[in-house]
Amino acid sequence: MLPFLRQPAAAPKLPSGYRLDTTTAPSPTSINRLLRACQEATHDEARWPLALERSLWQISIIEEAGEELVGFVRATSDLALNANLWNLAARPGPDQPDLFAVLVHRALHTLRQDLPGCSFSVLAPSAALSALRSNGFVIDPNGIRAMGLKLN
Repeated sequence: MLPFLRQPAAAPKLPSGYRLDTTTAPSPTSINRLLRACQEATHDEARWPLALERSLWQISIIEEAGEELVGFVRATSDLALNANLWNLAARPGPDQPDLFAVLVHRALHTLRQDLPGCSFSVLAPSAALSALRSNGFVIDPNGIRAMGLKLN
């Protein structure tokens, strides 16, 4: 079996005080606030609704105490060959590795269930590498390099 097809058998546990939400899309403001906290690029708030509408799904982690968005990822796909994870983010702090582990595991489980046979790609911050590796991702396998074009 190829390494990227394996996933840990046991799903990682979400730390107490947090809840997973897959039904309600977070507000553009809350997504950008999380991305800023993670030192990631933010996006025009007017464009977020279209990005979310064109996504297959999104996964949010909410801190229950203040109903604050502390983790996020969304998926897109051509529904045939490729699926992509975007905006993978988890608030910096002691729970960040656990939040990434839950986001990545849940996202890959859902993609494997909904789109068997698709290849997966993800643009991820270095803080997420441990969670990605533990779920079978290989960084630049066989020297493959991805390229992106930032549209203005």
